[in-house]
Amino acid sequence: QILSVDPYIEVFKKIRNMADELRSQGAEIGFIDVGGGFGIRYQNEELPDWSAYADYLEQEKGDYRVVMEPGRYIVGNAGLLLSRVLYRKQNHGKNFVIVDGAMNDFSRPVLYDAFHEIWSEFKREETIRGDLVGPVCETGDFFARDRDLPAAQAGDYLAIMDAGAYGFVASSNYNSRPRAAEVLVRGNRYRIVRERETPEDLIRGEANTSW
Repeated sequence: QILSVDPYIEVFKKIRNMADELRSQGAEIGFIDVGGGFGIRYQNEELPDWSAYADYLEQEKGDYRVVMEPGRYIVGNAGLLLSRVLYRKQNHGKNFVIVDGAMNDFSRPVLYDAFHEIWSEFKREETIRGDLVGPVCETGDFFARDRDLPAAQAGDYLAIMDAGAYGFVASSNYNSRPRAAEVLVRGNRYRIVRERETPEDLIRGEANTSW
């Protein structure tokens, strides 16, 4: 989540110098990989002027071919995790909104304490202060903690926003939970591009033995 062009320019200078030195020793180097980590807007981040970075690379790359890995920058804001509210509860004076999605579906909040906006389909004006959590019995099974959340009721849908990166690819079958379906949406058209897993899928590769 790098939000400045400066570190990339500094790194490019070092890589370019190293490549030049290796070339002078006979190494055949045709391209430079400047990596990834390009920041996206999860909350209110100010995004850098990437065109200035592109202009710099065009100027300084010489005859090297420059490649990069802007995966999250492309897909991060393009995906969301849609989850249904199961119920609400209070425990020791704290509010919890429990949804059917869980840490196995989207692990960024527990891994990085990452902020993801929570969107309600009903745009309920009322909010409650509390945690948005999943049904897995783990301390790390949460999407938001101590936040103002939509006062959603059982059956409402909530969306965990900006989940297009490190979403499905980092999901698992922890607690014997089948992984979610993936749906591609364009305007008012949609297509299921990955089928929802079933309990049968979880045991398909297992085998019994006679001993």
